[in-house]
Amino acid sequence: MSSVVNIAAYKFVSLSDLPALRERVTSLVNAHGVKGTILLAPEGINVFLAASAEAIEAVLQGLQAMPEIGALAPKYSLSDDVPFGKMRVRLKREIIRMDHPAIQPATGRAPSVDAETLNRWLTNGHDDSGREVLMLDTRNAFEVAAGTFTGALDWDLKKFTEFPAAVQSHRDELKDKTVVSFCTGGIRCEKAAIYMAEEGIENVYQLEGGILKYFEVVGQQHYEGGCFVFDEREVLDAALAPANVAARVD
Repeated sequence: MSSVVNIAAYKFVSLSDLPALRERVTSLVNAHGVKGTILLAPEGINVFLAASAEAIEAVLQGLQAMPEIGALAPKYSLSDDVPFGKMRVRLKREIIRMDHPAIQPATGRAPSVDAETLNRWLTNGHDDSGREVLMLDTRNAFEVAAGTFTGALDWDLKKFTEFPAAVQSHRDELKDKTVVSFCTGGIRCEKAAIYMAEEGIENVYQLEGGILKYFEVVGQQHYEGGCFVFDEREVLDAALAPANVAARVD
């Protein structure tokens, strides 16, 4: 049975004195021998960690006890091995780069839809108001290639900083539909949904917890392939287990 616990979590929250916070976070993770990456930026925290269940729980409790961070909502998966070679705590300008300073998720989230509700909408062919549901993949093209929602809109992004321009070029495709932006764990699609709403696009939601939470709650329904992750596992299947990447056909 797989014994390594992997977590992904993020939170948009205003952080200050980042060097001091980095020291405290580094001491915490080193004390428990976890590996992975934690990004700290003025807009929040992004966490990818792997270790034993006990070590992960201890680090989670430690992070959430820091008053500037508070409660986190991690997504869990299991693996046979730790998919990270080392532990890094890094300071960044943004925890996910968009180069659009006016977007401040810490001041207010975009509307979200949970996995169970989205599954019902996709099964019914419309949302609860009868509008057509359009799934918008906010990830980079190489991630989309590993798998995506059936019929999802893909703008062939090379990097997330291209998203605002893509919205302006394709906004007619979003008209009169319920748009659900999605990504791996929720962070990019949250910024994307806020940007679209601020640009006057109506009926925009983010998929709460991203693809990883959808897999955890729903599984494979309405999704084709797996989910690319930025660690040595590369792609997770709908059971949140490492997919057989070698067996995939380009």
